[in-house]
Amino acid sequence: MTRHSTANLTQAVSEHDHIRGPATALVTLLEYGDYECPYCGAAHPVVEELRKSLGDQMRFVFRHFPLTQIHENAMSAAESAEAAGAQDKFWEMHDILYTNQQALDPESLVQYASWIGIDPKTVAKALSAHEFEDRIRADFSTGIRSGVNGTPTFFIEGNRYNGPPDFDSMLAAIELAEQKE
Repeated sequence: MTRHSTANLTQAVSEHDHIRGPATALVTLLEYGDYECPYCGAAHPVVEELRKSLGDQMRFVFRHFPLTQIHENAMSAAESAEAAGAQDKFWEMHDILYTNQQALDPESLVQYASWIGIDPKTVAKALSAHEFEDRIRADFSTGIRSGVNGTPTFFIEGNRYNGPPDFDSMLAAIELAEQKE
């Protein structure tokens, strides 16, 4: 987990992104993440706690940044999230992937589809055809342009967050960003 850059987000949040929370929120927290990354897995409950604590004051955006050189299942996990998203269940799959990081093999990914009530055959087909790989690579490219070099990498209001990914530190940074608005 490298945190040296002070880069800013180069790609603005748009309808292309996966967004939880209202556009009218006071602050936007954006994460570049990898479903197989243990640090992302540890940060996931922190993000959920922030979302619950801040409610409509914060919107959360997730972009894919699979570290395929070290996480063999990262790309297929991201593809399964996108396949679920095509069936309006991105966030349900997102949460299951982080909850079940120890089992991200293709069979498990297809099983998770049935758990969230989407067609597992559609997900299996999307995985075998790499149907969403371009979408994921586009997220990855925006991360590279924004100076992302590891996961998780967070941006608060477009500014890279370089502190620890714990609740108190992130909340303090979010509250500071809200005061600047």
